Amino acid sequence: MVKVSVCIPTYNRSHYLTYAVNSVLNQTYSNFELIICDDASPDDTPEVVAGFQDSRIRYIRHEKNMGRSRNMRSGFEASQGNYFIKFDDDDALTPEFLEKTVNILEKNLSVDFVCTNHWVIDKDSKRIESATKDNAVRWGKDKLKEGIIQNLNWQTFYYQSLQVGSTLFRYSCLKEVDYMDPKADGCEDFDLLVRLALIGKIGYFLPNYLMEYRFHGGQTSLGQNLHFLQAKLYCIDNYNFQDQDLEEKRKIKLAQTQQDLGLRLIEQGKTAEGRELLTSSKQVLGPSKRADLGLLMSYLPLHLRQLILKQFRQLKPKDYTEKVRSQTS
Repeated sequence: MVKVSVCIPTYNRSHYLTYAVNSVLNQTYSNFELIICDDASPDDTPEVVAGFQDSRIRYIRHEKNMGRSRNMRSGFEASQGNYFIKFDDDDALTPEFLEKTVNILEKNLSVDFVCTNHWVIDKDSKRIESATKDNAVRWGKDKLKEGIIQNLNWQTFYYQSLQVGSTLFRYSCLKEVDYMDPKADGCEDFDLLVRLALIGKIGYFLPNYLMEYRFHGGQTSLGQNLHFLQAKLYCIDNYNFQDQDLEEKRKIKLAQTQQDLGLRLIEQGKTAEGRELLTSSKQVLGPSKRADLGLLMSYLPLHLRQLILKQFRQLKPKDYTEKVRSQTS
């Protein structure tokens, strides 16, 4: 009986997939299956996978593109292990990841998942120490101690200190929350961890750097992605926290997302929907020059809206992701 199911959902990244697959095959722990879910990649992914001669690899290729979340679910539904991990096709595990995380779950039966720290690597798979340190500080991993994670609702929702790709789960707890929600597509990793926290699951933090997360030019800026913002709004709107302080933070984050999405919709020409979201955000956030500007722009011709917002983005200071990507380029 296989103990661990490792899932790598992939789409059109055969040039990185080999590195990801080898990181699994080189594990010091060997009782695993590797499920590669190919979301109808138009590149040479089938040939790359066929080049691996290892009976532990299972290849699922979809003839039509299903989208991120459904592709991930296909691997989860096909898995046979007691433990499960999913990581992206441009990332990797360090050789001792499975050995160390399985050991914790075997010894601590009340623990539902183990999250580790991770390296930041560049497009050439080189570890970037400065970006790795900045990442740990940015997401509060430098403050987490080894052991049971306290205040899991805060850590998953507010601080977002945990990452699905560096986490080994008990399959049973993922089954309990129905794994990835297709409606959260683009925001599904964040949503999964929050939903696990909301039903009282127990997480364990291992500070060892046992995973590699890649920054490279092929990634898009999710902060400007309409699809991502719609998924984020869907997720935040569906949570409800018993902790009143955290619930107030949720309402504020919901309003901030409404504002971001409202501006994006106005830029796309979806004027009525954008105005409605900006107006709703002001009811929570109060007076906002940003929202007022968006409402004002909504009365301008579409090409002028797009030109103004493009110029604003160019003047805006780099966000965290852009700064880290500059370190890895």
